[in-house]
Amino acid sequence: MRAVQAFRFELDPNAAQRIALAKHVGAARFAYNWGLARCLEALENGERLPSAMELHKAWNRWKRENAPWWVEVSKCAPQEAFRDLERAWRNHWEGRAGRPRFKKKKWDADNAFRLTGSIRVTPRHVQLPRIGKVRVKERTDRLTDLLQAKRARILSATISREADRWFVSLTCEVEIPDPDPLPPDAPVVGVDMDLEDFAVLADGNGVERIGFGEVRERIRRLQRKLRREQRRLSRRQRALHPDPRDPHRRLPSRRWLKQLRKVQRLHRRIRNVLNDFLHQTSTRLAKAKRVYVVEDLNLRGMMRRRRRGPRLSRSLAEQAWGTFLRMLKYKSEWYGSKVMVADRFFPSSRTCSACGAVNRSLRLSDRMFRCPQCGLEMDRDENAALNLRKYGLAVGAVGVRCLGTALQPYREFPGK
Repeated sequence: MRAVQAFRFELDPNAAQRIALAKHVGAARFAYNWGLARCLEALENGERLPSAMELHKAWNRWKRENAPWWVEVSKCAPQEAFRDLERAWRNHWEGRAGRPRFKKKKWDADNAFRLTGSIRVTPRHVQLPRIGKVRVKERTDRLTDLLQAKRARILSATISREADRWFVSLTCEVEIPDPDPLPPDAPVVGVDMDLEDFAVLADGNGVERIGFGEVRERIRRLQRKLRREQRRLSRRQRALHPDPRDPHRRLPSRRWLKQLRKVQRLHRRIRNVLNDFLHQTSTRLAKAKRVYVVEDLNLRGMMRRRRRGPRLSRSLAEQAWGTFLRMLKYKSEWYGSKVMVADRFFPSSRTCSACGAVNRSLRLSDRMFRCPQCGLEMDRDENAALNLRKYGLAVGAVGVRCLGTALQPYREFPGK
């Protein structure tokens, strides 16, 4: 089978290459904001949003007189930026993301551009269009072996800047061996996402808790340090020197830029701690050759509920359940596992795993589930994981039907 995978390496550019990379980042960000301004103008006039191709044609006409620096960067930088903008509007109209916003130079997420075309990889270098051969800090043997064996081809290269470091992500189409099919008796595991532990897994023989305490403590420790550095940044004088190219603009001070790099490095460390945990956990589960039944959580809606307080929203964002489930899904396709999503309105936490009764009076603060029908008492997360497992068996995740309580009609007990 063929899958799309990304190979990420840290670059070690020289001084001239750093300038070229910065120019490409600025060009991509400028083109994105230029296209977004045209889109907002079209919306105000009641016109149709221009496509990426239409924006690129208008850009080619506009840049000759207004952007003389365009000859110094690859045509792919603005072209791919318009495609990103078109994708951002599509995600917005389909309800998957908010309205596109203007990009800012000080945000790491906005300092990236994508290149296509002739991209070559050697064990210690990456050849990029208009930039040249850039040294990488780690060997690329795994990717070069795949390319030499004609088991992979490079689709694009995304170059990003995080604080004072540069990275390249090579998106490749890779031929990977087909995973062995799941056996009919493959274990079905219910996965209940938890705020205290990261997740609770139940396979019928026992319960496994994936701990998040150490990772949470590391993140909180870095966040406390981040708050101190952000306060120091706010006390720095930002606009100090006049810009010789623009009399209406002032350049930031060196101390402000130095402190900004400290803040950006802490943001990167927090991301790395979380991503390392998510990748290791999702890979371990995907390689176990099991069927995972997960909840269809409305994470965006859960984070918007103000009555539950900011602590819940922070915990939800901290654990990144959506990213973890996305990783688990595509890695399960690679390694032969399967992910099944339960119906969003399936009451896994309020249903008794023994008799099937539903207790509607159960609140989020109740950590123990008590069945008003059969008297079962157990941890609510373990009970929810068992119900998700029964849901998977009842629906027939691997061709097996459960003729027990999972198929019985649920009886609701509203409580007092």
